[in-house]
Amino acid sequence: MAAFHVMTGANENFARPVVNRISIADVFDALKRGLDDFSEKPSHYVFLCLMYPIAGVFLTLWTSGANLLPMVFPLMSGFVLIGPIAAIGLYEISRRREEGLDTSWTHALEVRHSPALPSIAAVGLMLFGLFVVWLVTAQTLYTGLLGDVFPRTMADFSRQVFGTPQGLQLIIWGNLIGFVFALVVLAISVITFPILLDRDIGAVAAVVTSIRATIANPVPVLLWGLIVAALLVIGTIPVFAGLAVVIPILGHATWHLYRKLIAREAT
Repeated sequence: MAAFHVMTGANENFARPVVNRISIADVFDALKRGLDDFSEKPSHYVFLCLMYPIAGVFLTLWTSGANLLPMVFPLMSGFVLIGPIAAIGLYEISRRREEGLDTSWTHALEVRHSPALPSIAAVGLMLFGLFVVWLVTAQTLYTGLLGDVFPRTMADFSRQVFGTPQGLQLIIWGNLIGFVFALVVLAISVITFPILLDRDIGAVAAVVTSIRATIANPVPVLLWGLIVAALLVIGTIPVFAGLAVVIPILGHATWHLYRKLIAREAT
């Protein structure tokens, strides 16, 4: 059973892993390596990630049926905020392939045996909390600009958003606020989960290391965030089905980005 050490990790010291400086070429190389990992056994990874397209369709139908159309976009874009949680099993697969171990999809479930599981859960709860705050913020912005009477059809919703001055403000402010949320999550989680799987250093130390890596490499990390956002948008276009391919590739690529950003432990 994993020991409950969230703040500092197993050795009770606040770890400060060495952060590397990387280039834009390294970002694309990480993406290429992620594609290579996915290509090894894509059917397994698609199976693992089918839940996300299904969940996306379900959420869209639910919000439409419940007269909550204004929440469809915040829910879809909010996937970016909790995406790092969804890919934890994929980081483990990439780690095993890197070490020459068996990469059967069942090994993705072995994360539950990680000594860093309490730290992983703590960071996951933090990201989920940010996701909830984003949804509340989006709804508050909508009601503040367009009132608390939600449109009953997609046509009514489109007329509100694209045909009124308040709708234009909603688009501008909604995207600006969403961008801030995305930047915060990118900084605190870009390599947090991979480093916790690799080294049990504690949730706080992992988040701080992720922020340090972002500050040291602002352009490559921002580029990575834009790539993630763009691919997730592309993945949602064919009724969310593309997420079954996009999420595994991004998950594997994140592991390789972590390897580039953080120096390996001395042996």
